[in-house]
Amino acid sequence: MNETELSPRGFEEQLLRDLTAHVAQRAEVVSVARPARRRTRLLGGWRLAGAFGLAVTLTVGALAVQTMRVGEQPPPTASASEIFRLAADAARQQPELTARPDQYVFTESLATFRELPASGPYRTIRNQLWQSAGGIAYTQGRYRPETDPNGWSELRVLRIDDPDDPEKELDAFQPPAYHGDLPTDPDELFRYLREHPVDLHLSEGADEEAVYGDESMAYTTARSMLRGYVPPRTLAALFEVLARQPGAVVISGDVVDAAGRHGVAIRMPGVIGGNMDLIFDRDSHVYLGTRGSVIRDGKESLYDAVAVLRIAIVDRPGQVP
Repeated sequence: MNETELSPRGFEEQLLRDLTAHVAQRAEVVSVARPARRRTRLLGGWRLAGAFGLAVTLTVGALAVQTMRVGEQPPPTASASEIFRLAADAARQQPELTARPDQYVFTESLATFRELPASGPYRTIRNQLWQSAGGIAYTQGRYRPETDPNGWSELRVLRIDDPDDPEKELDAFQPPAYHGDLPTDPDELFRYLREHPVDLHLSEGADEEAVYGDESMAYTTARSMLRGYVPPRTLAALFEVLARQPGAVVISGDVVDAAGRHGVAIRMPGVIGGNMDLIFDRDSHVYLGTRGSVIRDGKESLYDAVAVLRIAIVDRPGQVP
């Protein structure tokens, strides 16, 4: 399989296109003057998802057959806020990794996905990702089919692309992947997230004022942090922040990720054209990752799943702990 076949555009890529179209249409309706285009890339790149993103959920077989109608799930036994607070308690118990700005956050994951439109077969690949801890170098990654232990691709640089010109790569480094200097108090962290939103790389014509000024933007930024490494106390504060997000709900029923771990899913609000769920271990409530789905003709179909296997700090791209 070649890179074109294996590298998905990513569930979040499609949602971002939907969001861009939505806010562009809103801009035409309300005629809000668009401020200068943002180029700061704090707390994680929204568009660096796809095959090298972080997510979690069902096994390949379950993905291939599971389709559910919206609203058919039985009521959950715990609220989203309760699950997030249990996840915060679990985060505080985790060992802390430290990193210098010149080091890299190494992440290994299993990704099961299907190309858009979501009608083709599912594919599963193993990813290894090296993100600059200090945001001073490009992210690099490689992958292989899960069925081929010796089928690793060449290590390659991953750049953010321009939504206005998909063939154009933005000439900028990735955001820091190590979030070691952020507030550990939930109130202070929430204020920080409001003041330092993640860059969504919106297309020209999008109503940036409406998007970045929306009260839910802080929660979007918080979720983007989960793509890198967040130390235990800050991670606990982040989950406490997410516990406050209105509209988050627990999806009833067991969720099994690509690594066979049983989890509980929290569905986050504000996604256009589909759903994005955060996944936590059903027993320990340790954060596992995310899953994405699309909605068509009133039916919800799982689109992608990535099980995060391990995270470490290393000195250079290509180094495996």
